[in-house]
Amino acid sequence: MNFASFQKATELHKRIWFTIIALIVYRLGTYVPIPGVDPTAFASLFSQNSKGLLGMFDMFSGGAVERMAIFSLNVMPYISASIIVQLMGTVYPPWEKLKKEGGEAGRKTLNQYTRYLAVILAVVQSASIAIGIAAQPGVVADGVGHTFFIVSTIVALTGGTMFLMWLGEQITSRGVGNGVSLIIFAGIVASLPIKLMQMLTQAQSNNNYLPLFLVVFGGIAAILAIVFIERSQRRLLVHYPKRQQGNRMIGGESSFMPLKINTAGVIPPIFASSLLLLPTTALQLVQTANLPGWASWLPAMVGALQHGQPAFLALYALLIIFFSFFYTSVVFNPDETAENLRKYGGFLPGIRPGKRTAEYLDYVLTRLTVIGAAYITAVCIAPEFVMMAMNSTQFALGGTSILIVVTVTMDTVAQIQSHLLAHQYEGLIKKSKLRGGRGR
Repeated sequence: MNFASFQKATELHKRIWFTIIALIVYRLGTYVPIPGVDPTAFASLFSQNSKGLLGMFDMFSGGAVERMAIFSLNVMPYISASIIVQLMGTVYPPWEKLKKEGGEAGRKTLNQYTRYLAVILAVVQSASIAIGIAAQPGVVADGVGHTFFIVSTIVALTGGTMFLMWLGEQITSRGVGNGVSLIIFAGIVASLPIKLMQMLTQAQSNNNYLPLFLVVFGGIAAILAIVFIERSQRRLLVHYPKRQQGNRMIGGESSFMPLKINTAGVIPPIFASSLLLLPTTALQLVQTANLPGWASWLPAMVGALQHGQPAFLALYALLIIFFSFFYTSVVFNPDETAENLRKYGGFLPGIRPGKRTAEYLDYVLTRLTVIGAAYITAVCIAPEFVMMAMNSTQFALGGTSILIVVTVTMDTVAQIQSHLLAHQYEGLIKKSKLRGGRGR
């Protein structure tokens, strides 16, 4: 990858410009508010609940939740729907058959199911948000009817999510990188300078710059660790025996089966954060005075599950480890992989094909998942201690945010390199054709 080859890749230029313009459109949409909300009253409500699920959604949406914009839901319903469809593809026989034997048509069918489920989830989430906002006194602007506000909010938030789904698909097909991932990436990066300025202002007011240096140093260390682990692989040597086809002997080559250390990606911390913050947010939105006597202990749980509390850190770490193993078992099936190797005649040296290969793959994958789970837990828990030292709860500096930003950046750069490589091959092919023509 060099500047000279990049200048010649005109098709790549068009893709990059399309991606940039699409992300600008997304950022503009985060400043378009839904109708009928009093901005001042909602800002006060958000500040009271920013430590819960609203804060995490605001981090992913780049501040859209704080402004109650039409893109407040972002692409989270689509991501949730994708995860549900993937899980169902392993336990629901018809979808499992589509996934394994359907080919391109089966993949398109599952993608369509994902879109339908994303619409349903977006409607449910937007309805709960609309009803919750309407129940808060003074948040809905004067003169706006209760029913009209709920219906218009559902339409606006669901429509915003559908538009972002379409925009993400357009980026994937006509731009560079994965569109949905880049939309989340843009939201996190857009809110990062504001959070850093807030931390700098706080350090200046307290005349204590040590926490700020700790954050910067910890961020650099986390980025280096993420890049190292995400690019690390455990390569298993696979041999393919020679076989006779006609009068020729083919095969006999060797290849590698790469196994990532972190197979689950960023799914475990996202799931763990959602599960921990959901009950906290629900309790904060409910009037505690209306709770029955037997539930009087519930408000105390809100304080115990706040960022920086020992209970939160312990449960957060345990949930990350659990989802790391759970999601890895979903996306990688040792029995299926061993069966595919046996069908094509491949085998691992010194291991019998079939059941013994599946057991060995499961053994290796379990050891890798232990390392991957420990790595994700360390990346996500370490910023929590920094937040405790700074007395801050800014999600934009959390381990999940850094993990998403670094992994999406690496994937996008890899796609740019593949486009450049394809462009160089096209140039070599054209030159060889021209030389062949001269030779004749």
